[in-house]
Amino acid sequence: MSKSRDEIEALLPLPTSSFHILLSLADERRHGYAILQEIADRTEGAVQIGAGALYRSIHRMLEQGLVRESDARPAAELDDQRRRYYEITELGLRVAEEETRRLQQMVAQAQARGLATGEAG
Repeated sequence: MSKSRDEIEALLPLPTSSFHILLSLADERRHGYAILQEIADRTEGAVQIGAGALYRSIHRMLEQGLVRESDARPAAELDDQRRRYYEITELGLRVAEEETRRLQQMVAQAQARGLATGEAG
């Protein structure tokens, strides 16, 4: 089923945690703890999501169709059977792309008004 632009825009703006989760899953499937680690690493520790908030977000994103549980698993010696792996869906990619465009437009508007120039004040 194809989602219309209106249906995608209804999910915007994304909660910050959801956007970070989608970014984390954009290049590979991950289990919950690996998502937390990737977010902390990518943001150099500036963004840290608690485990409870992560799983509440993932639950909501599963219901929205932005992510899904993955059936693919790593080799048994590298895996823990208790882990659940998540991957981004096509809808999740489209929503993340639209959210990125929305954020870029906001930054461009701020720059046009002399804000966000990159110079420390």
